[in-house]
Amino acid sequence: MSKLIKKVAAIHDLSGFGRASLTTVIPILSTMGIQVCPVPTAILSTHTSNFTGYSFIDLTDYMEEHIAHWKKLNLEFDCIYSGFLGSPRQIKIVSDFVDHFGHKDNLVVVDPVLGDNGSLYGTMGQEMVTEMRKLVSKADIITPNFTEAAFLLGEEYKEVTTEQEVKEWLVRIAEMGPKIVIITSVPDEKINEFEKNMSVIAYNKEDDVFWKVSCKYIPVSYPGTGDAYTSVLIGSLLQGDSLPVAIDRAMQFVTQCIKASYGFKYPSREGVLLERNLNILNVPVLLGAYELLKNGEW
Repeated sequence: MSKLIKKVAAIHDLSGFGRASLTTVIPILSTMGIQVCPVPTAILSTHTSNFTGYSFIDLTDYMEEHIAHWKKLNLEFDCIYSGFLGSPRQIKIVSDFVDHFGHKDNLVVVDPVLGDNGSLYGTMGQEMVTEMRKLVSKADIITPNFTEAAFLLGEEYKEVTTEQEVKEWLVRIAEMGPKIVIITSVPDEKINEFEKNMSVIAYNKEDDVFWKVSCKYIPVSYPGTGDAYTSVLIGSLLQGDSLPVAIDRAMQFVTQCIKASYGFKYPSREGVLLERNLNILNVPVLLGAYELLKNGEW
């Protein structure tokens, strides 16, 4: 008997205001016809980007109780998806979760949230980077941004890079364990912000194939776009799309959300206007934006 609805165990924090983490993950995957089963890592009054004075409840102890009940119920998931984790102990809890619930027929997706724009987030340190490398080794797919890729490899962050260097980084990260590595927010070689693009470049280790999707750079930053990207990617793969189609759909959705939000005057810390764009996820897929890189040639 086929499953009525596919299920994703989403291990993320929950912010009461500001579109990020679970408040982004749940509506996107639900719109794509997938049930989200949250494991909350923390509850915050707002997310932490450009907000001050927010309340914070650490749910590390509760996570273990939550997961213990699921083990007794013998639950099964089509995908395990981890995002922001607040401590080395939480990373180890997720690692144990993967050991118990992961199997050859489901996906393990790790978004190794560590930092952005060349720096670690305030709650992150070298121990978190070390433990994240261990968690990455258990994943099928990981989706670091360019900054996080640099920290995973112990490389210096650069504001400008080359496609060849990114390919080398992808292969090196794949050697840590994941089958598919997708680096987001890859900076363009052009310095002029009015001409440059932002790219997502993916590497499938089993096929030894690279894929690339690019869009025009938009000079604005919204929290939660990484969560949105990985959520659409997962939803697309669970719907049966190929990897290049999935990375393309995710890029198209995030780009459209940013464009639809950029023209309105409101605080960018609230995130993209997700609610205005969810219907895009159910329209026919428009293909053609992705490029294939194989054997070192574009």
